[in-house]
Amino acid sequence: MHNKVALVVGGAKGIGLAIAERLASEGATLFITSRRASDVEKAASNIGRGTIGITADASSPEDMLKAVDRVRQTHSRIDALVLNAGISEPARITEVTPDHFDRHFDVNVRGTVFGLQAALPVMGEGGSAVLVGSIADNAGIPSYGTYAATKAALRSYARTWTAELASKGIRVNVVAPGPTDTEMMAAVPDDVRESLIAPIPMKRMARPEEVAAATLFLLSDEASYIAGAELCVDGGMRQI
Repeated sequence: MHNKVALVVGGAKGIGLAIAERLASEGATLFITSRRASDVEKAASNIGRGTIGITADASSPEDMLKAVDRVRQTHSRIDALVLNAGISEPARITEVTPDHFDRHFDVNVRGTVFGLQAALPVMGEGGSAVLVGSIADNAGIPSYGTYAATKAALRSYARTWTAELASKGIRVNVVAPGPTDTEMMAAVPDDVRESLIAPIPMKRMARPEEVAAATLFLLSDEASYIAGAELCVDGGMRQI
């Protein structure tokens, strides 16, 4: 990633932070976003290596334009784009409210669509975007129907955007983690953790750095002929 400029949307915590740390360690000039100024400032400071934190709400097209403009002002281009911002709140179909539905689609789908749209004018030949999806997109996990639907939308968009952007030399792929041992997951009760791990042949959750490694590969020139793909990082997890 030397001589490459990377923007990680939602790069202050969890999987996004692990991706940002890996890109920085591989030599990328790194920008990260979070909607909370304190979170993004702390993450940028901890990553070091000249990382620049930008306060931006991923669900706001205006904020995404401002974030991209911040990168453009200093480096004029984005070579590697990671669209990671997302929310996941359980609700069975009988519990889904309009607010629950809108929150998920605003952040997980709307944010990705307009994040990529904002970045495209400064992405060129050799540019790569990775959408952070989830194996939930076709796993049929109870209570996560809305979340899963947003991730399925990203999978579909990646195929369409590949057809639209390949002629410009821009690749779009999806990295789809299974259950991942992030700070958020640490608060999950033990019985729920056990139920998540049970269908995984490797008998453990993914580590954030393992998802980061897969993302790095998709962003890099080593994956130059991979486009419109979904790379599952799930330990061979069986569908529930």
